[in-house]
Amino acid sequence: MSGNAAAGIDATSGDAEKRARAVREMFCSIAPRYDFLNHLLSLGIDRSWRRTMIRMAWHPEMKDILDVACGTGDVCLEIRKRSPAARIVGLDFSPGMLKLAAEKNAACGAGLELVEGSAEELPFAAGSFDLVTIAFGIRNVIDRKKALREFFRVLRPGGRVAVLEFSRPRLAWFRALYDFYFFRILPLVGGIFAKREAYRYLPDSVARFPEPEEFSTWLEEAGFRKCRWHSLTFGIATLYLGEK
Repeated sequence: MSGNAAAGIDATSGDAEKRARAVREMFCSIAPRYDFLNHLLSLGIDRSWRRTMIRMAWHPEMKDILDVACGTGDVCLEIRKRSPAARIVGLDFSPGMLKLAAEKNAACGAGLELVEGSAEELPFAAGSFDLVTIAFGIRNVIDRKKALREFFRVLRPGGRVAVLEFSRPRLAWFRALYDFYFFRILPLVGGIFAKREAYRYLPDSVARFPEPEEFSTWLEEAGFRKCRWHSLTFGIATLYLGEK
């Protein structure tokens, strides 16, 4: 989950550092309940979306894989099931999230590399990875276009990028139901278990996120080719794919 919000995050502010710090602090605060709330509020569909992303982006010859905004490590662990010998790196800007990812990593002996860092300034050399993924995290990035350029930089020629993100359904009747749930119900339910501001942040950020056609153009501007997008579960989420 992720977005832009009430907890002191001003979408119009030019103070990028302040906004990034506010987002980081918010995610640290909800980290202990993050997995539970993700699965509860998505009715478990988020697991299926992540598996779909990996199925469509991964292939067995990939030796080095980076998951940006890895959160508590779900994508990394899912990839590990398919790639027992690959180098899998999870990067996140939230120490709280990484702490939980480290606990999962230790519990199952997954051998993940976990790194604290920013999507806009990846701490890796050019051409380091065969696949870069990011699930429900690109909305948290202040300079998204810069992050996409960084994804392109750290990929090897022929490498792939996969971006999984929430979106708004296009069917009018379904969008109305979705908006009622997202803007009214979700903050109430989320507020029972975590700070309500965090779950106001999610729908606000989805509403501001570019439409799929525009975001696909951003991927092309970053240098990616064969860019395409796939609508998931009536448009609740969208998977974007591209190649270097």
